[in-house]
Amino acid sequence: MKIGVPKEIKNNENRVGLVPGGVRQLVVDGNQVYIQKGAGLGIGITDEEYIKAGATILENAAAVFETAEMIIKVKEPQPVEIAMLKPHHILYTYLHLAADPEQTIGLMKSGCTAIAYETIQPADGSLPLLVPMSEVAGRMATQIGASYLQLDHGGKGVLLGGVPGTRRAKVTVIGCGIAGTNSIKMAMGMGADVTAIDLSTKRLAELDDLFDNRITTLFSNIDNIEQAVVNSDLVIGAVLIPGAKAPKLVTREMISKMEPGSVVVDIAVDQGGCIETCKPTTHEKPTFNIDGVIHYCVANMPGAVARTSTYALTNVTLKYARMIAAKGVAEAAKNDEAFRKGINVFKGGLVYEQVALDLDLPYTPLRF
Repeated sequence: MKIGVPKEIKNNENRVGLVPGGVRQLVVDGNQVYIQKGAGLGIGITDEEYIKAGATILENAAAVFETAEMIIKVKEPQPVEIAMLKPHHILYTYLHLAADPEQTIGLMKSGCTAIAYETIQPADGSLPLLVPMSEVAGRMATQIGASYLQLDHGGKGVLLGGVPGTRRAKVTVIGCGIAGTNSIKMAMGMGADVTAIDLSTKRLAELDDLFDNRITTLFSNIDNIEQAVVNSDLVIGAVLIPGAKAPKLVTREMISKMEPGSVVVDIAVDQGGCIETCKPTTHEKPTFNIDGVIHYCVANMPGAVARTSTYALTNVTLKYARMIAAKGVAEAAKNDEAFRKGINVFKGGLVYEQVALDLDLPYTPLRF
């Protein structure tokens, strides 16, 4: 199969769809790999390294899309990229369609087949291609929140762990999956007073055990969320419903009751966000202020630590890239139910039901 990797063009996105090791494996498998010139320079991977791994360097994205059958990316295609997609293309990347009607309609009109990293899901309910980026985003959320609590960044001037004789900062994490748990780990490591909120009492019991009862665990309901949010210095939203829009659990009214200089970080913003006042921002302009509360809502947080993120991502995406290249989408889906769930658009039809429901678009059952 002819496989293409264009340079990412989303704001300050320096990750790349494949590292040289992934290219080498795909070439050994018998595929041809085409990399856009300079695609890896943001994380220090030169064109020469890709050539050594067996890739062919193409001058621009148009040449990559024109040549390749499968396009491997990191972030959702931007409008100029959607315009280059054709019915024969297989797009393999993060999509997050449930909060993005324009992208969804564009992919449908292109006639392409689009596979979302974030909805590939084995029978155990895990999301293996989302895990490494959730780990990165979760750890970054605490680190970033701590930074913005500093006075020089507009915050209230609170050190997350305090010092002897002073209070520790109060951190509330809403949603305790992979991202939330990593936020908790970082906050605990920095000495904060941590509250974890989740719908699963089983998960809360696991967290109590994991952290030896050194955090407060609360069941997710409006009363518990409000009390925790209002009294927090830092709130991290990490709610995830696979393939669906995130529910708005933190309201504008709750935000208005927080102390000025408090910080909220919404990791779920690429799925619509779980904090009512949040809207997507970029690494270039990462924050805005509502009711005196600093909001950090960058939709591609791991792009700030692009080298770590890229290598971690290729570790988990390569398996399915090889499968697609060897068998094609239909045959791979017939043999692997986890992969089948990753197919969001098939030959222009929207085949992921939850996205169709969230966006009120026509749903097409997946048939081969």
